[in-house]
Amino acid sequence: MTSRSAWLDVPRLKVRRFAEIAMAEAPDLAEEILREIRREHPQLQFVVDESGEPMALVGIRRAIEVFVQHLEAAQGRPSVPPGVFQDFGRGEGLNGRSLDSLQAIYRMGVRLAWRRFAEIGQRVEIPPPAMYELVDAGYEYLDGLVDQSVRGYAEAAARQAGERLRLQRRLMELLLVERHRHGDPAEALSERAARIGWPLPERVAVGVLLRPAREAVPPAVGQGVLLDMEYEQPRMVVPEPDAAGRPELLHRALTGWAGAIGPPVPLADAAKSLRWAEAAVHLMERGLLPSGEVLHCTEHTEALVLLQPEELIDDLALRCLAPLAHCGPTHGRRLAETLLAWLETRGGAPEVATRLGVHPQTVRYRLRQIRELWGAEIDDPDRRFELELVLRARRLRGVLGETPT
Repeated sequence: MTSRSAWLDVPRLKVRRFAEIAMAEAPDLAEEILREIRREHPQLQFVVDESGEPMALVGIRRAIEVFVQHLEAAQGRPSVPPGVFQDFGRGEGLNGRSLDSLQAIYRMGVRLAWRRFAEIGQRVEIPPPAMYELVDAGYEYLDGLVDQSVRGYAEAAARQAGERLRLQRRLMELLLVERHRHGDPAEALSERAARIGWPLPERVAVGVLLRPAREAVPPAVGQGVLLDMEYEQPRMVVPEPDAAGRPELLHRALTGWAGAIGPPVPLADAAKSLRWAEAAVHLMERGLLPSGEVLHCTEHTEALVLLQPEELIDDLALRCLAPLAHCGPTHGRRLAETLLAWLETRGGAPEVATRLGVHPQTVRYRLRQIRELWGAEIDDPDRRFELELVLRARRLRGVLGETPT
């Protein structure tokens, strides 16, 4: 109410009389509002105090009394009663309802209160301009009630989100780590999944992500995908990864992110998918797999199989490629590239030459040298398999050049 308000022009005697009647009828008005709320929203549950009286009724009555006291004093903006309306918002959040329904209830309460105040105003003969101003004050007061409720709603939403993340993390731990340490993990897994409403899929793929920035916003991977951002390299569990629309959704959601998604596996083998995803990320960090995007392990099987067991491959290479030890780095690499092209094409000099982009006579010369170095072993199927294995691994590491196909 400003100094020029119509309400301030109302004689003080009439204002006091209006306030006395409104305060006397506040309990009845509060009960009327609560009855209407219960009628319009029968699903609402109300908490009672120690005396058995609904806390909502106490809050409504207190809100009316504070507003009337402000009208009588006409000083500043009415302060909203703390606590109760924040609890209303918190209750709506915890029960999974939206703030829209709560605001509709508040508007209904203001409408009923205004109807009662209008009747009192007529009895006391308050001028219409002052009563119109009272309506504006009522809706301004309503904004304060809504602000408290929004605060309570936000607190409840944050608490629920935190609890869901905690339960989701425990589910992922059991799925990816603890599963093999329990006598009957299936029952525990079902229980944890049910607590967050996650239907157990038949197959999953597990992803490991590399953050584009320290404070990167979690990717919007969609409902059903479990995501744990607490790891230095975030993890995600994708249910039914081959389901219609799932690959496209993940591709859009993970734009700007890097990492790897392991192969689809039965739910019980989720840890295996994680292991391959971690291996792929390790190779990405070493520059042996493309970086800057989220890779699918199933599209890089050769690299994962040949580059992952480094010690074994290196030991095999040391033994298989021993004949090249005295050929010099450049000439040894050319012989190795020619040998790999010959093993892959299973053809003669012309086919190998085409693959390498050199003259067939050069290939014939190199192949004669290869036979001299390896002797009869070069015709042994097992030795040829080992040679192709280690040479492909070297090409994947960048030691040998790519050959045209």
